Amino acid sequence: MQYRTLGRTGVQVSALALGAMNFGAIGRTTQDEATALVDAALEAGVNLIDTADWYSGGESEEMVGKALAGRRDDVVLATKATMPMGEDRNRKGGSRRWLVTALEDSLRRLGVDHVDLYQMHRWDPETGDEETLSALTDLQRAGKIRYFGSSTFPAHRIVQAQWAARDLRLGRYVTEQPGYSILQRGVEAHVLPVTEEYGLGVLVWSPLASGWLSGAVRAGRDIATSRSKVLPERFDLSLPVNRARLDAVERLAAVADGAGLTMIQLALGFVTAHPAVTSALIGPRTPDHLRAQLAAADTVLSADVLDAVDEIVAPGVDLAPHEKFDTPPALLDASLRRRR
Repeated sequence: MQYRTLGRTGVQVSALALGAMNFGAIGRTTQDEATALVDAALEAGVNLIDTADWYSGGESEEMVGKALAGRRDDVVLATKATMPMGEDRNRKGGSRRWLVTALEDSLRRLGVDHVDLYQMHRWDPETGDEETLSALTDLQRAGKIRYFGSSTFPAHRIVQAQWAARDLRLGRYVTEQPGYSILQRGVEAHVLPVTEEYGLGVLVWSPLASGWLSGAVRAGRDIATSRSKVLPERFDLSLPVNRARLDAVERLAAVADGAGLTMIQLALGFVTAHPAVTSALIGPRTPDHLRAQLAAADTVLSADVLDAVDEIVAPGVDLAPHEKFDTPPALLDASLRRRR
């Protein structure tokens, strides 16, 4: 297992990190299965575990907490807030009122007195930077979080939050967690240059592109991944975007075969090759999934292989831009780009 420094924190984390989104109802994972996944990941050298309050309504955090009982200090523990947690309109977002409550709820579910990294799951456009950053700074000073970061923030919001922290003399985000894969490379054009400029650690999610790069999706096969059942439109081959993805996958498979790699090794080796990326979050649902992904822990892609990938999906290009979560609101809502 390779280890890298998380931004400028000095904390060493594994190049592959265990994402716990599939723990609980989302991945239909039991506590025993989740504990077995944590056991195997730690044994393989993984030392960063990432979850969120929103995953299965808090069930993921509970499972992570039980799986780590007695060995909490062995891991860098990360969770997130801001996504809706119930029907109450104030149980979401980046307000001080909610973040203080959300963190206490997460600590209780995890069975710990602090988390190492507390991340804002999404940018909350209704809450100012001063409100959120001051709350996070106070929680950090109280010892309940060691560091805080952002997740899926647009590049301009990452910059603005850094400026706000400087001007207001508050703690700053030290990490960003963007979606990034061979098939979704848009962050290379805007987010990753910004994280490098400000020295942020980068934990990338969905490096296997929701299963497209797992090796399970190939021409002539029935598509049967856990994501294909939850998000069937992302695998509907009647849609041009998915036919384009399948064509890219077939070409990538040929590159992997020629290099003696699995598709998973190619996919994970690609994202961890970027100098801005600290860790790739893997989200296994079964021990077999975990073993296949851990096999990429020490994969280093040659320049020839990386060049071949660039020929198939150009740098900075998203093959499915409509699936991004960091798109500026004005690109999605026409009223925001038309003067009233």
